[in-house]
Amino acid sequence: MVENEVIQYERADNGIATIWLNRPHKRNCVSPQLLKELEAAVDRASEDEKALAVVFRGRANTFCSGADLDQLVSPVLHATSSSLQLAIDSARTYDKIFNMKKPTIAAVEGYAVAGGFELMISCDFALATSEAQIGDFHIRRALFGGAGPIYRLPRMIGMRRSKELMLTGKLLSGDQCAEWGLVNASATAAKFDQLIQDFCAPLIDKSPFCMWMTKMAVNRGLDADTNSLITLETMTCNVVHHSEDAKEGVRAFLDKRKPVWTGR
Repeated sequence: MVENEVIQYERADNGIATIWLNRPHKRNCVSPQLLKELEAAVDRASEDEKALAVVFRGRANTFCSGADLDQLVSPVLHATSSSLQLAIDSARTYDKIFNMKKPTIAAVEGYAVAGGFELMISCDFALATSEAQIGDFHIRRALFGGAGPIYRLPRMIGMRRSKELMLTGKLLSGDQCAEWGLVNASATAAKFDQLIQDFCAPLIDKSPFCMWMTKMAVNRGLDADTNSLITLETMTCNVVHHSEDAKEGVRAFLDKRKPVWTGR
């Protein structure tokens, strides 16, 4: 891990990889360099066979305060093509996170607003400190989020609450987000690291292959009709049940031992 990188990647012995946003002097807001390095770190985590779950965090107790307005927005306000490219790059990176084969967890401290909010809702799961401040925020600057809110947020919390966040720019605490279903759990700052470890524990001992296939099926099922869902479910079931991990899982159960996964 290089200290001056704006994105830092580390992996613990237990298989939990952490991608750190590292612009603490800017509340980890998104610069062109950070966005580029974030995508590279996501690719690295995807290819890291020893990484079983991927946690996204921000240095200095702040997750991400959105776009760096000086670097990202001001130069492109009058350049439609540049603004479009910025949205495309952000959407591509966050979509990689959403579709990563491994479970992804946003661990939110401090602010997760605008682009930081989009990063949070791109993860499979989200955890937050009770004191965190979370919301879309774009409308406060007459801007629009181009990397997820209109197609991910309503599926998480429904249309009315999505509009409440997007049209008012209001911020919710971590505890409120847990009540709304925006995060899976919240805890005090003192207990937050333990919450992350406890939440990841039942994710990292599962078959990586089955984890990938199940996640893919759930993601694809968001927009499918019933007949397509039935086909998707039965085909996924067939593929998973013929995997080496499935055979190992059954053998381990019969042998009364812990399974040893191969990820195939």
